[in-house]
Amino acid sequence: MSKVINFKEKFHKFDDHWSPRVIAEMNDYQFKLVKVEGEFVWHDHPVTDEVFIVIEGVLSIEFRDGNVTLNSGEMYVIPKGVEHKPVAKSECKIMIVVPKGVVNTGDSGSALTAENDVWV
Repeated sequence: MSKVINFKEKFHKFDDHWSPRVIAEMNDYQFKLVKVEGEFVWHDHPVTDEVFIVIEGVLSIEFRDGNVTLNSGEMYVIPKGVEHKPVAKSECKIMIVVPKGVVNTGDSGSALTAENDVWV
């Protein structure tokens, strides 16, 4: 039987920003916790949608034609192929849900490209 996963406990186990940590898998999908602060890079995911769920804080997601702001307890699904850039003025704790193997910076590559499959 699976164990209950406590987000607060998991977030206390790492400090890095923009470095997703896997907390669970379901079928071919991974649930990843991420601490974010400042600006990320423009990127897209050409073959999959990406789900952002804000656990704590405020996250803005910029698009080439506008933006969306998410508060604690809100989520947003970015369709595959849509270029976006997450931004958080102060530390924000989020969960993303993506298929296993998806790179956080898409095909853009950057110093913020995180290692995949890092569990916490």
